[in-house]
Amino acid sequence: MSAGPRPLARAEDLGRLLHPRSIAIIGASERAGSFGERTQRNLAGFGGRLHLVNARYQRLGGLPCHASIAALPEVPDLVVCAAPMEAVEVVVRDCVEAGAGAAILYAAGFAETGRPERVALQARIAAMAREGGVRLIGPNCIGMLDYASGATISFAAVPRPAAPPTGPALGIVSQSGNLGFALAQAVERGVAIGRVLAFGNSADLDVADGVAMLAGDPGCAAIACVFEGMAEPRRLVEAAEIAWAADKPLTVFKLATGEQGAAAALSHTGSLAGSDAAYRAVFERAGVVLVEQFDALLETAAFLAKAPPCRAPGVAVVSTSGGAAIMAADKAEAHGVALPQPGEAAQAVLAARIPEFGSSRNPVDITAQVLNDPDSLRACTDALCADPAYGAVILPNGYAYDFATPRFALLGELAAAHGKAAAVVWLTEWLEGPGARAAEANPQVALFRSMDRCFAALAAWQARAERRAAAPDPATRLAPPEAAARAAALLDAAGPALTEREAKAVLAAYGVPVVEERLAADAEAAVAAAAALGYPVALKVESPDIPHKTEAGVIRLGLADADSVRAAHAAVLANAARAAPGARINGVLVQPMVPQGIEIVVGARRDPLFGPMVVVGLGGILVELLRDSATALAPVGEAEARAMLRRLKGHRLLQGFRGLPSVDEAALAAIIRRVGELAADQRERIAEIDVNPLICAGSRILAVDGLILRG
Repeated sequence: MSAGPRPLARAEDLGRLLHPRSIAIIGASERAGSFGERTQRNLAGFGGRLHLVNARYQRLGGLPCHASIAALPEVPDLVVCAAPMEAVEVVVRDCVEAGAGAAILYAAGFAETGRPERVALQARIAAMAREGGVRLIGPNCIGMLDYASGATISFAAVPRPAAPPTGPALGIVSQSGNLGFALAQAVERGVAIGRVLAFGNSADLDVADGVAMLAGDPGCAAIACVFEGMAEPRRLVEAAEIAWAADKPLTVFKLATGEQGAAAALSHTGSLAGSDAAYRAVFERAGVVLVEQFDALLETAAFLAKAPPCRAPGVAVVSTSGGAAIMAADKAEAHGVALPQPGEAAQAVLAARIPEFGSSRNPVDITAQVLNDPDSLRACTDALCADPAYGAVILPNGYAYDFATPRFALLGELAAAHGKAAAVVWLTEWLEGPGARAAEANPQVALFRSMDRCFAALAAWQARAERRAAAPDPATRLAPPEAAARAAALLDAAGPALTEREAKAVLAAYGVPVVEERLAADAEAAVAAAAALGYPVALKVESPDIPHKTEAGVIRLGLADADSVRAAHAAVLANAARAAPGARINGVLVQPMVPQGIEIVVGARRDPLFGPMVVVGLGGILVELLRDSATALAPVGEAEARAMLRRLKGHRLLQGFRGLPSVDEAALAAIIRRVGELAADQRERIAEIDVNPLICAGSRILAVDGLILRG
């Protein structure tokens, strides 16, 4: 996938920003609470050289103060502009003339106001910096934090670690400075965070650059990203691919997922494959872990930073509470995480140490008798960690008290010894009770404050491991070589909305199986077509002006004889006249009735940001009611097409339902791929494709209706 017009910034190209040896504060001040004074105070622990710039002062806080950037004793690597909006353009010009490496611009009042002159000012400043080789963060920016070097650059109160971090460090990237710093406050409860990058208006560097930078940062083990949207989202996809190649887990929480602002679509596909579905599809392909809730972001990212590679798909739960064990079983099932039973060796240990009123089955309940036999927790946990069926061990903690605190270090010790992931689920409402910080700070143990979020993260960890181990999805084509030219000719000859018959001709060119049909000019021609095709038949009005035939009442099904065909012909034409007065009527399509089967919709939509997307879901009249669909970038390979089917909530319908034969998923996946190839090949001609329904029964899969919109 192309990166778009702007190349991504890389860590190796931004040493003066990420590892500054000297920092200059423009707008330094002695006034308590001013941005300059706060920034200087926050940089008290910076190990490099700090320079102050303000012509009004000779010295500030024991440091000399200079009249300008040009008057500094050295060219600063990084300039922090604490000056007001009106002075920013001059400051950036001075940075360029001096040869500074980068600048952070606090001031607000630029493009975020929407005022044309402020938008132009921001663009002018960004262009000046870009041409002069100065990289910008901001404007309208809260700053950036680097806990390793002490370069905690902000006018806001900086979260401070409760203790020096001992585990793998997270990197945080956020469009919103407030939300980024809200996440950074996790350092105060023991989470190891290395960097926090907040980009504000992103006049130059943005979230995509931040992800790429952290992917190349050896001190960063995993990345947490708060993302709203951007003009060139393909850059973020490319950054995600860089993180994947570096094996840096990237977890994203996306804001603005509603579809209220989306334009109304004429096809079912358009309503299913909206902007949120498109983002999900591209993130899925790039290996991003997408979380649904903000409070899941840091927990998930911290777990992925601490967890070793997944060595087995099973998870063991060792609990001192039967209720917590049941809760774990419920959430494991909800997220598709396997809880296999212990092997013989582990089972023998469990049976010997767990009282008869406990449970040696997974999830394991060793009961409150652990109070009388504290060593039983070590013995049982060690046995489960040693069992090759398990890649992770989970310890629910329902009560916060000092007696339980050593359990978390024990869990981390045993998990590390056996190369397994470990997590504590903090079920007590005393969120910062005894042991919470010890568990959070343990480099081998992840802390979750929700059983549901814990198993969601485990499922994402396992899926990520499966993806990394999977063979590449072959990009072989299914459509014949002449398909593209044939379809292009059919599309060029058609109007803005293809009729069903025209759409099926285009689909057939790509090998999509379509139902046989005849176009009848009048009732007697319809009777003759029905006799030739064989009863029972369906009748449909063909009109480029009536895309949704069911709603218009211009379809009749199951017609068993000539009289019913004649009556249906009159009825559908009358309904067409009422539903769409003046509509162009080409005639009536006659089709043989296709026997019952599972109805599936397969379609495609040209997304304005990402290009052609292919979508699959349950079809027929329930498509928008159930909204059970999966979306992917077109074209798709076989493995991805099969995975789309598995993601459907109604996937079990394809495996046999009420006496219907199970659907040939390989054949259905091939049709998904063919529609994806059509959408990708004809991206300049096709806006939307809607094949609804495909009637599927065993290996017999037929498209009985279709819609293609040009654009």
